[in-house]
Amino acid sequence: MTLFRSLVLMFAASLLLAGIARAQSTPPSGTAPPPFTAEELDSMLAPIALYPDSLLTQVLMASTYPLEVVQAARWSKANPKLSGDEAVKKVANENWDVSVKSLVAFPNVLEMMNEKLDWTQKVGDAFLGQQGEVMNAVQRLRKLAQNSGNLQSNQQQVVRSEAQAIIIEPAQPQTIYVPAYN
Repeated sequence: MTLFRSLVLMFAASLLLAGIARAQSTPPSGTAPPPFTAEELDSMLAPIALYPDSLLTQVLMASTYPLEVVQAARWSKANPKLSGDEAVKKVANENWDVSVKSLVAFPNVLEMMNEKLDWTQKVGDAFLGQQGEVMNAVQRLRKLAQNSGNLQSNQQQVVRSEAQAIIIEPAQPQTIYVPAYN
């Protein structure tokens, strides 16, 4: 099992634990920000909606830790020759969330999240407060892309539908390509 797969499994466990911890520390309902509209969610999630599911999940979870994203981006910038499993191994002892640690394998993603910190914070807030709506928005955007012919299987990814959901997976499990699109 690759280090990346191990991190994904640890990430799934941390997602559950983080959700429980955050639910217990959520401020009273009167102080929560108003929920994002469907249109706001679509606009906010458009840059990442077509990422492979494993990477999308990491980005969503990491966005709930914006300070750690900044720290990881700085680390990544200071270590430009490291990426992939090698970078992940080097940050193993950092006190960051496992989702943030796993993103050092993708320096371009970290850089984007760091440069657009307001956006990262909003994605994190939406993911924490409106997880179902966030996932619905991702599926809505994927459906639009698929219907317009911009989302299909190729050498880098496998796109399939399963129970009303569009799933995007790497064509080769050891290699995840970050899509670039307008």
